[in-house]
Amino acid sequence: MTPIRVTQSSPGLLEKKLCITMVTPCGLLSDKQEPMPLKSVSVSLSINEFVTSVSATLNYENGWKVPLEAAFIFPMDEDSAVYSFEALVDGKRVVAELQDKAKAHRKYENAVCKWRQAFFLEEDVRSRDVFSCNVGSLQPGAKVALTLRYVQELSLEADGALRFVIPTVLNPRYQLSGCTQDSCLNRRIPIVPLEDLSYTLSMVATITSQHGIEQVQCNCPLSPTEYLGDDKTSAQVSLAEGHHYDRDVELLIYYNEVHAPSVAVEMGMPEMKPGCFLGDLSAMLSFYPNIPEAHPPNTCGEFIFLMDRSGSMESPLSNQSRSPLRIEAAKETLILLLKSLPVGCYFNIYGFGSTYEAFFQESVKYTQQTMEEALGRVKRIRADLGGTEILAPLRNIYKAPSIPGHPLQLFVFTDGEVSDTSTVIKEVEINRQKHRCFSFGIGESASTSLIKGIALASKGTSEFITGKDRMQSKALRTLKYSLQPVVEDVSVSWDLPPGLSAKMLSPEPTVIFKGQRLIIYAQLTGVMPPAETTGKVCLKYAFQGKNFEDKVTFSLQPKSDANLTIHRLAAKSFIQTKDMGLTETPASHKSEILNISLESGVISSFTAFIAINKSRNESVQGPLTYLNIIRPFLMRRLLGGVFPPCRHFCSPLARRSVAYCANMTCVDYDYNYYTSMNRKRLNRLAFRENHLIQLVSLQNANGSWDLSEDLAKALDVSLEDIIAAHPTELVDSSGWATILAVIWLHTNVNDLKCEWDLLERKAVAWVRIHAGRSTILRPVSFPSRRPAIFAERVSLSPSSTTLVQAYSGLAASSSLGRMSVES
Repeated sequence: MTPIRVTQSSPGLLEKKLCITMVTPCGLLSDKQEPMPLKSVSVSLSINEFVTSVSATLNYENGWKVPLEAAFIFPMDEDSAVYSFEALVDGKRVVAELQDKAKAHRKYENAVCKWRQAFFLEEDVRSRDVFSCNVGSLQPGAKVALTLRYVQELSLEADGALRFVIPTVLNPRYQLSGCTQDSCLNRRIPIVPLEDLSYTLSMVATITSQHGIEQVQCNCPLSPTEYLGDDKTSAQVSLAEGHHYDRDVELLIYYNEVHAPSVAVEMGMPEMKPGCFLGDLSAMLSFYPNIPEAHPPNTCGEFIFLMDRSGSMESPLSNQSRSPLRIEAAKETLILLLKSLPVGCYFNIYGFGSTYEAFFQESVKYTQQTMEEALGRVKRIRADLGGTEILAPLRNIYKAPSIPGHPLQLFVFTDGEVSDTSTVIKEVEINRQKHRCFSFGIGESASTSLIKGIALASKGTSEFITGKDRMQSKALRTLKYSLQPVVEDVSVSWDLPPGLSAKMLSPEPTVIFKGQRLIIYAQLTGVMPPAETTGKVCLKYAFQGKNFEDKVTFSLQPKSDANLTIHRLAAKSFIQTKDMGLTETPASHKSEILNISLESGVISSFTAFIAINKSRNESVQGPLTYLNIIRPFLMRRLLGGVFPPCRHFCSPLARRSVAYCANMTCVDYDYNYYTSMNRKRLNRLAFRENHLIQLVSLQNANGSWDLSEDLAKALDVSLEDIIAAHPTELVDSSGWATILAVIWLHTNVNDLKCEWDLLERKAVAWVRIHAGRSTILRPVSFPSRRPAIFAERVSLSPSSTTLVQAYSGLAASSSLGRMSVES
């Protein structure tokens, strides 16, 4: 076999293409439209409530004049339970068997050596969210359709949307120093610009929910949503024709009611005997614990922010127009996090790539001086540390002594492009008793295996930032989670009829966060009661000295599902808790994983799918050429809104507006592009984002603002006007500045409240201490055609009307007031 090699040129800022160099006579020159083995990918989704069944078909055609062995590497969500793999060859269906991986691999190699047509599907040995599909001995002109099926839970977003992603972009993943283990990620796969891809993607999704479907959104063009009934409990959508495999496809599904607790019971396979996994009933519990708001929130803790500064962070967050660079969004997020930390905590910031750097030798106490020093360094951060090696900084963080009374809270931001995820996850799990890890996957190529794995191992949470997501919003919401008091004594108890028992397949929940969903799987064994019988399940937990219970009564009449969705999701949940990879899993767990994997049909690190087309009497003639299928590479684009970083600190949106950029070199990128856009809307967006980050940057560590020229610029009001409107008999200059800052936040960026809520709480607390008075809420109307309502959270006296009138007069005569009216 002769492999095809590719090399990548080193592009400058204005270069858009990758140089692909072939060293074999046959060549793979996609820019010359040579025939490619993979022609198209078609996906069919069946979404029921918050789980989905997926069928994906890869259509191959050998347009070459020689026999081929083709390999296609593709990403998939870490939580996907792959349970079926089959091929359609010349009209004949060949179904793969799930076998021990080592045995399956030997069979595949033997078949290919004998010129037999064979198919092999496996998880990568280093990253469980990457799969490799090998198609052996494709004759010239042969057409083959490979279909894999899997089931998956849909993640719940903060706004109530259920999120499903078809990952399409797999960027290069850096290998840890000294790592020599074979991995499909080590193959030198051809990569091309997105516009040069020769295969397309089609998708049809059928959605059902008893609660009613409110709307379906997608980051790619969709056909109009077709409701299949008047009650809107069923709908169908599909991708627009001709969609290229150039970005992750993200569906957001909104139901009329998503937060109702429920228990679903699924019937096993009738031909299987009771007592085996697929012969018994499986149950899926979904809880939404009603955890009260903590008063007051925690003010202690050691907060360490570990930020990816590898070269890939210079890429845009997504392939969408005007998407900000990852590193720029990360810098703004760090500023908001710094300003939102509680007084009295400890903190540090690490940047990592091929090497790593820490702002301080050890975590420091959060003071005005340390905050200002960190803020200055954040503004100078660049994506300049090379590759992605996260293990070394993690070990450095873990070896530091703990600070008494300040539990470690670790925040990891990365685009997830590392190859050895299992080693990283194991390191986090070893240190799980001393910290919680909150992870963020940045961009469409982030590894779900890494991001979810390190959060799960340390009882933290994970978030993914793609498309139009704001990193700032998700990071600040997670910071709120970390400040919550610990939910203790979590337990699940069952009340079932005599003769019926529940065996937990998911790990016992040990941590619960406010606003999150909790899913638990169980196997029901024993004698089935009459059809009308019900069962009960109770979730108990303690919070701030009080005991809470969430109870659900459910029908024990099971429902049949040909895909055995709940059974296979339960198997995947069990496998995830035991499977630490091919080399890291304890021997005692390996047999358990292998047994439930083979019985349920769900792939694991120890199993693989193998299919051999035994119906072919003739063997493939001639030498076999090995071919890696090209894959997309997410590149920086100049036109369409993605820019190289400017040489000074300002927000990505601000750089897209001439009016609010302090350095005129930023407008040299493509000025004419902007003259054709809606300048008024663009300037309003730039005003909001740039002035928000300017205002936040000026807040003191104790929550207050100082009255200064910089504050006036951030508020877009002259300092003279602020001083003239200052009611000196009611409040001093710092109090007045803080009031103006808080009211500006409510007036102009109220839709981004989740990003500044914590720093506003600090401001309110400072004013209460500073003035010794309580707060009230008061609606105020500006003298304009449209009233603007804002919350005066920092009223200082019964004469607060005077304060409001002073502010109203100031705002009405400035762009600050006009912006609030227009928006």
